[in-house]
Amino acid sequence: MARIELLDTVAHRDLRIVTRRDPSLGDRRNFVQLVASEFARAAAHYPIFFTKSAETGSFLAGAVLGFHDGENLFLDQGTSPYRPLTLRREPFHIVGDDLGFDTGHPRVSRAEGEPVFDADGQPSDYLRGVQQALTQLRYGLDETDAFIRRMLDHKLVEPIDISLRFDDGEHCRLDGLYTIARDGLYELSDADAVKLFRSGDLQLAFTMIGSLSQIGVMAARRNERLLDPV
Repeated sequence: MARIELLDTVAHRDLRIVTRRDPSLGDRRNFVQLVASEFARAAAHYPIFFTKSAETGSFLAGAVLGFHDGENLFLDQGTSPYRPLTLRREPFHIVGDDLGFDTGHPRVSRAEGEPVFDADGQPSDYLRGVQQALTQLRYGLDETDAFIRRMLDHKLVEPIDISLRFDDGEHCRLDGLYTIARDGLYELSDADAVKLFRSGDLQLAFTMIGSLSQIGVMAARRNERLLDPV
């Protein structure tokens, strides 16, 4: 379990955060939650889906990073793809009106990484970036929940089964994922279509649909790794 400690300019003056992408630092995951404001940037690299939270059973949005548990196909990219807010803010959390961090997170260090405070004890550029990411997440989660509710209200959420076969003969199936019902979008009444367009929901919906093309790109990347494993 995370042990959250409130950030203190004196006690944590020399605190550093290791920011490189590494499986040993918490990047060994194949799905990461997104908020709606990230969809456009994330869709350029990852397929975006809805799935149901194991804790609450409610829908959330996220990006698939790999085809198996613990598989992240984006750790060795020379031109780093968009890094979701959920990953960028680690190991920090909002605690009421304060900022805390998980003291046991593998990114926490006193010897290497980005400094949290500058020489004058003020928030470093890195920490300011984390604060911005946390703010986006705080407001973005509510906005994303509202978007998902509107999609459900219009019956625009449907399950999607993804079945892949790789060059080594392995068969992979991704279950528990949902996407936007393309046919349902075209069956909207004019009034509903205009309403969703003006709210920005149509753009988000078509962004999710367009992001499905990334599945093939990821499959090709995985096949390349079979030929030249890292």
